[in-house]
Amino acid sequence: MKRIAVLGSTGSIGTQCLDVADRLRDRIQVVALAAHRDHEKLHQQAQRFGVKHVALVDPASADALREREPGWHVYAGDDGLQAVATLPEVDMVVVGVAGVCGLSATVSALRAGKNIALASKEVLVAAGESVMALAQERGLPIVPIDSEHSAVFQCLQGERPEHVHRILLTASGGALRDVPLEQLPSVTPERALQHPTWRMGAKITIDSATLMNKGLEIIEAHWLFGVPAERVQVVLHPQSIVHALVEMRDGSVLAQLGLPDMRLPIQYALLYPERVDTALPRLDLVKVGSLTFAEPDPRRYPALQVAREALSAGGTMPAVMNAGNEVAVARFLKGEIGFTDIVQCVREVMDRHTPLPATLEAVQEADSWAREQARAWRRP
Repeated sequence: MKRIAVLGSTGSIGTQCLDVADRLRDRIQVVALAAHRDHEKLHQQAQRFGVKHVALVDPASADALREREPGWHVYAGDDGLQAVATLPEVDMVVVGVAGVCGLSATVSALRAGKNIALASKEVLVAAGESVMALAQERGLPIVPIDSEHSAVFQCLQGERPEHVHRILLTASGGALRDVPLEQLPSVTPERALQHPTWRMGAKITIDSATLMNKGLEIIEAHWLFGVPAERVQVVLHPQSIVHALVEMRDGSVLAQLGLPDMRLPIQYALLYPERVDTALPRLDLVKVGSLTFAEPDPRRYPALQVAREALSAGGTMPAVMNAGNEVAVARFLKGEIGFTDIVQCVREVMDRHTPLPATLEAVQEADSWAREQARAWRRP
Protein backbone atom coordinates (compact mmCIF):
# COMPACT_ATOMS: atom_id res chain seq x y z
CA MET A 1 0.00 0.00 0.00
CA LYS A 2 1.43 3.35 -1.08
CA ARG A 3 0.23 6.36 0.91
CA ILE A 4 -0.02 9.62 -1.04
CA ALA A 5 -0.64 13.32 -0.51
CA VAL A 6 -2.20 15.15 -3.46
CA LEU A 7 -1.34 18.85 -3.75
CA GLY A 8 -3.76 20.61 -6.07
CA SER A 9 -6.45 17.97 -5.60
CA THR A 10 -9.33 20.11 -6.88
CA GLY A 11 -7.63 20.97 -10.19
CA SER A 12 -7.53 18.98 -13.42
CA ILE A 13 -4.50 16.85 -12.49
CA GLY A 14 -5.68 16.39 -8.92
CA THR A 15 -9.17 15.19 -9.80
CA GLN A 16 -7.78 12.75 -12.36
CA CYS A 17 -5.23 11.54 -9.83
CA LEU A 18 -8.03 10.79 -7.40
CA ASP A 19 -9.90 8.94 -10.14
CA VAL A 20 -6.83 6.74 -10.60
CA ALA A 21 -6.49 6.29 -6.83
CA ASP A 22 -10.13 5.20 -6.69
CA ARG A 23 -9.37 2.49 -9.24
CA LEU A 24 -6.38 1.39 -7.15
CA ARG A 25 -7.82 1.35 -3.65
CA ASP A 26 -6.03 -1.95 -2.96
CA ARG A 27 -2.68 -0.30 -3.84
CA ILE A 28 -3.05 3.44 -3.13
CA GLN A 29 -4.23 5.15 0.05
CA VAL A 30 -4.92 8.90 -0.06
CA VAL A 31 -3.91 10.33 3.32
CA ALA A 32 -3.71 14.09 2.65
CA LEU A 33 -5.18 16.62 0.23
CA ALA A 34 -4.43 20.26 -0.54
CA ALA A 35 -6.04 22.89 -2.74
CA HIS A 36 -6.03 26.64 -3.27
CA ARG A 37 -9.45 27.83 -2.12
CA ASP A 38 -12.21 25.42 -3.23
CA HIS A 39 -13.00 24.14 0.27
CA GLU A 40 -16.35 22.69 -0.82
CA LYS A 41 -14.81 20.38 -3.42
CA LEU A 42 -11.91 19.57 -1.10
CA HIS A 43 -14.41 18.60 1.60
CA GLN A 44 -16.18 16.24 -0.80
CA GLN A 45 -12.88 14.65 -1.82
CA ALA A 46 -11.72 14.22 1.77
CA GLN A 47 -14.99 12.56 2.72
CA ARG A 48 -14.77 10.25 -0.30
CA PHE A 49 -11.33 8.96 0.69
CA GLY A 50 -11.60 9.27 4.46
CA VAL A 51 -8.88 11.93 4.63
CA LYS A 52 -8.41 13.94 7.84
CA HIS A 53 -5.33 15.99 6.87
CA VAL A 54 -6.14 18.80 4.42
CA ALA A 55 -4.65 22.17 3.47
CA LEU A 56 -5.95 25.28 1.72
CA VAL A 57 -3.64 28.03 0.53
CA ASP A 58 -6.36 30.63 1.07
CA PRO A 59 -6.62 31.25 4.86
CA ALA A 60 -10.31 32.22 4.73
CA SER A 61 -11.16 28.96 2.97
CA ALA A 62 -9.16 27.05 5.57
CA ASP A 63 -11.11 28.78 8.34
CA ALA A 64 -14.41 27.84 6.70
CA LEU A 65 -13.40 24.18 6.53
CA ARG A 66 -12.18 24.18 10.14
CA GLU A 67 -15.59 25.43 11.29
CA ARG A 68 -17.29 22.71 9.25
CA GLU A 69 -15.01 19.86 10.36
CA PRO A 70 -13.51 20.71 13.77
CA GLY A 71 -12.12 17.18 14.10
CA TRP A 72 -9.97 17.44 10.98
CA HIS A 73 -6.40 18.68 10.73
CA VAL A 74 -6.80 21.75 8.51
CA TYR A 75 -3.65 23.65 7.52
CA ALA A 76 -3.45 27.04 5.79
CA GLY A 77 -1.18 28.95 3.43
CA ASP A 78 2.07 27.83 1.82
CA ASP A 79 3.08 26.45 5.22
CA GLY A 80 -0.02 24.29 5.08
CA LEU A 81 1.06 22.74 1.79
CA GLN A 82 4.43 21.97 3.29
CA ALA A 83 2.77 20.49 6.37
CA VAL A 84 0.72 17.91 4.44
CA ALA A 85 3.66 17.19 2.13
CA THR A 86 5.86 16.22 5.06
CA LEU A 87 3.42 14.17 7.16
CA PRO A 88 5.14 11.04 8.54
CA GLU A 89 2.44 8.78 7.07
CA VAL A 90 2.98 10.06 3.50
CA ASP A 91 5.16 7.98 1.15
CA MET A 92 4.67 9.97 -2.08
CA VAL A 93 3.66 13.55 -2.79
CA VAL A 94 1.77 14.29 -6.00
CA VAL A 95 2.64 17.90 -6.86
CA GLY A 96 -0.13 19.30 -9.03
CA VAL A 97 -0.44 22.76 -7.51
CA ALA A 98 0.45 25.78 -9.63
CA GLY A 99 2.92 28.48 -8.70
CA VAL A 100 6.01 28.81 -6.54
CA CYS A 101 4.15 27.31 -3.56
CA GLY A 102 4.53 23.99 -5.39
CA LEU A 103 8.29 24.53 -5.35
CA SER A 104 8.44 25.12 -1.60
CA ALA A 105 6.30 22.06 -0.92
CA THR A 106 8.42 19.89 -3.22
CA VAL A 107 11.65 20.96 -1.53
CA SER A 108 10.15 20.32 1.90
CA ALA A 109 8.88 16.90 0.81
CA LEU A 110 12.30 15.89 -0.55
CA ARG A 111 14.00 17.02 2.64
CA ALA A 112 11.51 14.85 4.54
CA GLY A 113 12.39 11.83 2.40
CA LYS A 114 9.26 11.67 0.25
CA ASN A 115 9.09 10.37 -3.32
CA ILE A 116 7.73 12.93 -5.78
CA ALA A 117 5.24 12.51 -8.62
CA LEU A 118 5.61 15.83 -10.40
CA ALA A 119 2.99 17.56 -12.55
CA SER A 120 3.78 21.21 -11.75
CA LYS A 121 6.15 22.59 -14.37
CA GLU A 122 7.06 25.57 -12.18
CA VAL A 123 9.11 23.41 -9.81
CA LEU A 124 11.83 22.52 -12.32
CA VAL A 125 11.42 25.63 -14.45
CA ALA A 126 12.10 27.89 -11.50
CA ALA A 127 14.70 25.84 -9.63
CA GLY A 128 15.52 22.71 -11.60
CA GLU A 129 19.20 22.55 -10.76
CA SER A 130 18.76 22.76 -6.99
CA VAL A 131 15.68 20.50 -6.89
CA MET A 132 17.33 17.74 -8.93
CA ALA A 133 20.52 18.04 -6.86
CA LEU A 134 18.48 17.64 -3.67
CA ALA A 135 16.62 14.61 -5.05
CA GLN A 136 19.89 12.96 -6.08
CA GLU A 137 21.50 13.77 -2.75
CA ARG A 138 18.60 12.10 -0.91
CA GLY A 139 18.37 9.21 -3.40
CA LEU A 140 14.73 10.00 -4.15
CA PRO A 141 13.06 9.63 -7.53
CA ILE A 142 11.15 12.44 -9.21
CA VAL A 143 8.72 10.69 -11.53
CA PRO A 144 7.10 13.07 -14.04
CA ILE A 145 3.35 13.16 -14.59
CA ASP A 146 3.31 15.49 -17.62
CA SER A 147 2.37 13.26 -20.54
CA GLU A 148 5.45 14.29 -22.53
CA HIS A 149 7.96 13.83 -19.73
CA SER A 150 6.29 10.62 -18.62
CA ALA A 151 6.70 9.40 -22.20
CA VAL A 152 10.42 10.27 -22.22
CA PHE A 153 10.85 8.70 -18.78
CA GLN A 154 9.23 5.48 -20.00
CA CYS A 155 11.32 5.41 -23.19
CA LEU A 156 14.53 5.78 -21.19
CA GLN A 157 13.92 2.84 -18.85
CA GLY A 158 16.90 0.53 -19.22
CA GLU A 159 18.77 2.97 -21.47
CA ARG A 160 22.11 4.62 -20.70
CA PRO A 161 21.96 8.44 -20.58
CA GLU A 162 25.01 8.82 -22.81
CA HIS A 163 23.20 6.91 -25.58
CA VAL A 164 20.51 9.61 -25.93
CA HIS A 165 21.01 11.83 -28.98
CA ARG A 166 17.93 14.06 -28.67
CA ILE A 167 14.46 14.30 -27.18
CA LEU A 168 11.42 15.22 -29.26
CA LEU A 169 8.46 16.65 -27.35
CA THR A 170 5.21 16.60 -29.29
CA ALA A 171 2.70 19.44 -29.27
CA SER A 172 -0.87 19.49 -30.53
CA GLY A 173 -0.44 23.10 -31.60
CA GLY A 174 -3.37 24.15 -29.43
CA ALA A 175 -6.71 25.64 -30.32
CA LEU A 176 -5.30 28.27 -32.70
CA ARG A 177 -2.88 26.25 -34.81
CA ASP A 178 -4.90 26.85 -38.01
CA VAL A 179 -5.97 30.45 -37.34
CA PRO A 180 -4.31 32.88 -39.81
CA LEU A 181 -1.44 34.78 -38.22
CA GLU A 182 -3.01 38.16 -38.87
CA GLN A 183 -6.11 37.12 -36.86
CA LEU A 184 -4.23 36.05 -33.73
CA PRO A 185 -4.18 39.51 -32.07
CA SER A 186 -7.99 39.59 -32.05
CA VAL A 187 -8.61 36.01 -30.85
CA THR A 188 -11.01 35.83 -27.88
CA PRO A 189 -10.35 33.78 -24.73
CA GLU A 190 -13.37 31.62 -25.56
CA ARG A 191 -11.83 30.67 -28.90
CA ALA A 192 -8.39 30.03 -27.44
CA LEU A 193 -9.86 27.67 -24.84
CA GLN A 194 -11.33 25.31 -27.45
CA HIS A 195 -8.53 22.73 -27.39
CA PRO A 196 -9.03 20.09 -30.09
CA THR A 197 -7.75 17.02 -28.22
CA TRP A 198 -7.05 17.62 -24.51
CA ARG A 199 -9.41 18.68 -21.72
CA MET A 200 -7.36 20.74 -19.28
CA GLY A 201 -7.53 23.78 -17.03
CA ALA A 202 -7.79 27.25 -18.57
CA LYS A 203 -4.19 28.31 -17.93
CA ILE A 204 -2.55 25.24 -19.47
CA THR A 205 -4.97 25.40 -22.42
CA ILE A 206 -3.83 28.95 -23.21
CA ASP A 207 -0.21 27.85 -22.75
CA SER A 208 -0.92 25.16 -25.31
CA ALA A 209 -2.18 27.79 -27.75
CA THR A 210 0.96 29.95 -27.35
CA LEU A 211 3.16 26.84 -27.01
CA MET A 212 4.56 28.31 -23.80
CA ASN A 213 3.76 24.92 -22.28
CA LYS A 214 6.39 23.41 -24.60
CA GLY A 215 8.84 26.14 -23.71
CA LEU A 216 8.40 25.23 -20.06
CA GLU A 217 8.72 21.54 -20.96
CA ILE A 218 12.03 22.14 -22.75
CA ILE A 219 13.43 23.57 -19.52
CA GLU A 220 11.87 20.78 -17.46
CA ALA A 221 13.28 18.07 -19.76
CA HIS A 222 16.72 19.62 -19.58
CA TRP A 223 16.78 19.22 -15.79
CA LEU A 224 14.92 15.92 -15.56
CA PHE A 225 16.97 14.03 -18.10
CA GLY A 226 20.26 15.93 -18.18
CA VAL A 227 20.01 16.63 -21.91
CA PRO A 228 21.31 19.98 -23.25
CA ALA A 229 18.46 22.28 -24.27
CA GLU A 230 19.62 22.38 -27.88
CA ARG A 231 18.97 18.64 -28.06
CA VAL A 232 15.40 18.98 -26.79
CA GLN A 233 13.16 19.79 -29.73
CA VAL A 234 9.44 20.31 -30.31
CA VAL A 235 7.36 18.88 -33.16
CA LEU A 236 3.71 19.55 -33.93
CA HIS A 237 1.58 16.42 -33.76
CA PRO A 238 -2.12 17.34 -34.00
CA GLN A 239 -3.43 13.87 -33.14
CA SER A 240 -1.86 13.90 -29.62
CA ILE A 241 -1.17 10.17 -29.77
CA VAL A 242 2.65 10.14 -29.73
CA HIS A 243 3.55 11.97 -26.52
CA ALA A 244 7.33 12.07 -26.97
CA LEU A 245 10.14 10.43 -28.91
CA VAL A 246 13.74 9.73 -27.96
CA GLU A 247 16.34 9.41 -30.70
CA MET A 248 19.29 7.29 -29.63
CA ARG A 249 22.90 7.71 -30.69
CA ASP A 250 22.65 4.87 -33.21
CA GLY A 251 19.63 6.42 -34.95
CA SER A 252 16.95 4.29 -33.32
CA VAL A 253 13.87 6.27 -32.29
CA LEU A 254 11.80 5.19 -29.30
CA ALA A 255 8.29 6.54 -28.81
CA GLN A 256 5.51 6.29 -26.26
CA LEU A 257 1.95 6.32 -27.61
CA GLY A 258 -1.40 6.55 -25.88
CA LEU A 259 -4.74 8.27 -25.92
CA PRO A 260 -4.80 11.91 -24.76
CA ASP A 261 -5.79 10.85 -21.24
CA MET A 262 -3.73 12.10 -18.29
CA ARG A 263 -4.82 9.21 -16.10
CA LEU A 264 -2.34 6.86 -17.76
CA PRO A 265 0.83 8.89 -16.96
CA ILE A 266 -0.60 9.59 -13.49
CA GLN A 267 -1.09 5.88 -12.89
CA TYR A 268 2.42 5.12 -14.14
CA ALA A 269 3.88 7.68 -11.74
CA LEU A 270 1.90 6.35 -8.78
CA LEU A 271 2.84 2.71 -9.36
CA TYR A 272 6.28 3.07 -10.95
CA PRO A 273 7.91 0.74 -11.87
CA GLU A 274 4.84 -1.53 -11.92
CA ARG A 275 2.08 -1.59 -14.52
CA VAL A 276 -1.46 -2.81 -13.85
CA ASP A 277 -4.70 -2.86 -15.82
CA THR A 278 -7.31 -0.49 -14.38
CA ALA A 279 -9.62 -0.62 -17.41
CA LEU A 280 -8.57 2.77 -18.76
CA PRO A 281 -9.47 3.36 -22.44
CA ARG A 282 -6.94 1.81 -24.83
CA LEU A 283 -5.40 3.11 -28.02
CA ASP A 284 -6.57 1.62 -31.32
CA LEU A 285 -4.15 2.74 -34.04
CA VAL A 286 -6.42 1.45 -36.80
CA LYS A 287 -9.15 3.84 -35.66
CA VAL A 288 -6.64 6.68 -35.39
CA GLY A 289 -5.54 6.08 -38.98
CA SER A 290 -2.71 8.51 -39.67
CA LEU A 291 -0.18 10.34 -37.52
CA THR A 292 1.39 13.57 -38.76
CA PHE A 293 4.30 15.72 -37.62
CA ALA A 294 5.50 19.21 -38.54
CA GLU A 295 7.94 21.90 -37.46
CA PRO A 296 6.38 24.68 -35.35
CA ASP A 297 6.30 28.09 -37.07
CA PRO A 298 8.38 30.53 -34.93
CA ARG A 299 6.14 33.41 -36.05
CA ARG A 300 3.10 31.66 -34.58
CA TYR A 301 4.90 30.32 -31.52
CA PRO A 302 7.55 32.84 -30.36
CA ALA A 303 7.23 31.47 -26.81
CA LEU A 304 9.56 28.61 -27.70
CA GLN A 305 12.46 30.98 -28.34
CA VAL A 306 11.62 33.04 -25.25
CA ALA A 307 11.88 29.90 -23.12
CA ARG A 308 15.22 28.93 -24.65
CA GLU A 309 16.53 32.43 -23.94
CA ALA A 310 15.35 32.18 -20.33
CA LEU A 311 17.15 28.87 -19.81
CA SER A 312 20.28 30.22 -21.49
CA ALA A 313 20.26 33.27 -19.17
CA GLY A 314 19.92 30.90 -16.24
CA GLY A 315 19.53 31.73 -12.57
CA THR A 316 16.21 33.34 -11.74
CA MET A 317 15.32 34.17 -15.36
CA PRO A 318 13.17 31.07 -15.96
CA ALA A 319 11.24 31.86 -12.77
CA VAL A 320 10.63 35.39 -14.06
CA MET A 321 9.45 34.02 -17.39
CA ASN A 322 7.08 31.58 -15.70
CA ALA A 323 5.61 34.15 -13.30
CA GLY A 324 5.22 36.76 -16.03
CA ASN A 325 3.45 34.22 -18.19
CA GLU A 326 1.03 33.22 -15.44
CA VAL A 327 -0.04 36.84 -14.95
CA ALA A 328 -0.19 37.56 -18.68
CA VAL A 329 -2.40 34.52 -19.30
CA ALA A 330 -4.70 35.55 -16.45
CA ARG A 331 -4.94 39.06 -17.89
CA PHE A 332 -5.78 37.65 -21.34
CA LEU A 333 -8.50 35.44 -19.88
CA LYS A 334 -10.00 38.54 -18.21
CA GLY A 335 -9.89 40.45 -21.49
CA GLU A 336 -7.29 42.98 -20.34
CA ILE A 337 -4.72 42.18 -23.05
CA GLY A 338 -4.74 40.46 -26.43
CA PHE A 339 -3.58 36.94 -27.24
CA THR A 340 -0.32 37.98 -28.89
CA ASP A 341 0.33 40.36 -25.98
CA ILE A 342 0.95 37.36 -23.70
CA VAL A 343 4.40 36.52 -25.02
CA GLN A 344 5.25 40.18 -25.63
CA CYS A 345 4.53 40.95 -21.99
CA VAL A 346 6.70 38.04 -20.84
CA ARG A 347 9.58 39.07 -23.07
CA GLU A 348 9.55 42.67 -21.86
CA VAL A 349 9.43 41.60 -18.20
CA MET A 350 12.43 39.35 -18.85
CA ASP A 351 14.28 42.23 -20.53
CA ARG A 352 14.02 44.21 -17.28
CA HIS A 353 15.45 41.42 -15.12
CA THR A 354 19.06 40.71 -14.20
CA PRO A 355 19.21 37.05 -13.17
CA LEU A 356 20.58 35.96 -9.80
CA PRO A 357 21.56 32.46 -8.64
CA ALA A 358 18.36 30.44 -8.26
CA THR A 359 18.22 29.94 -4.51
CA LEU A 360 14.74 29.31 -3.10
CA GLU A 361 14.64 32.82 -1.61
CA ALA A 362 15.86 34.45 -4.84
CA VAL A 363 13.30 32.51 -6.88
CA GLN A 364 10.47 33.60 -4.60
CA GLU A 365 11.57 37.24 -4.79
CA ALA A 366 11.97 37.08 -8.58
CA ASP A 367 8.54 35.47 -8.88
CA SER A 368 6.89 38.28 -6.89
CA TRP A 369 8.78 40.97 -8.80
CA ALA A 370 7.83 39.50 -12.19
CA ARG A 371 4.17 39.27 -11.24
CA GLU A 372 4.12 42.96 -10.29
CA GLN A 373 5.82 43.88 -13.56
CA ALA A 374 3.40 41.79 -15.62
CA ARG A 375 0.36 43.25 -13.85
CA ALA A 376 1.58 46.76 -14.66
CA TRP A 377 2.55 45.98 -18.28
CA ARG A 378 0.86 47.96 -21.03
CA ARG A 379 1.10 47.47 -24.76
CA PRO A 380 3.58 50.02 -26.25
